[in-house]
Amino acid sequence: MTTLIVATGNPGKLKEMQQYLQDGDWDLQLKPADLEVDETGTTFAENARLKAVTVAKATGQWAIADDSGLAVDALDGRPGIHSARYGTDDRDRIQRLLGELKNCRDRQAQFICAIALANPQGAIVLDVQGRCPGQILHQPQGDGGFGYDPIFWVEAEQQTFAEMSPERKKACSHRGLAFKELLPKLAEIEP
Repeated sequence: MTTLIVATGNPGKLKEMQQYLQDGDWDLQLKPADLEVDETGTTFAENARLKAVTVAKATGQWAIADDSGLAVDALDGRPGIHSARYGTDDRDRIQRLLGELKNCRDRQAQFICAIALANPQGAIVLDVQGRCPGQILHQPQGDGGFGYDPIFWVEAEQQTFAEMSPERKKACSHRGLAFKELLPKLAEIEP
């Protein structure tokens, strides 16, 4: 089994990645706690690549990273790469976003997830993105999920992410779609 460092200090993110990569021959581990990566990219893809390269070079191991967030058309793509820092907590972020969209008719948005895989030398060998289109509701709906899930309506599912079962969300979400593209390519890599 080959070690694959997940470029995060979040055990929840590690667990989520393990679910997607459970059929592979990879032993997933968190990045060292003292290894910090400044996300200085201007896109989700740049930040994912930056994290994967930095962690791979620092550890001498394969590394995988993702970066994701919500992009709202009427707000010129905001909150975008700042999605997690758009407020102090989920409630605050949702209230800020709804306030900014108060008089907007165009409520089109998309969740975007970029995933990058770097080899032990720090070269990017895989780079994929998943996008899930939707709309921002006027009021939250549903109790599941996290972040912007209660206000993100997926037309094809006729539900918000917060109303979906975890299995359904995994299948249609930006992260699920990115992993769907990544997994066949990852199976071809011989570490």
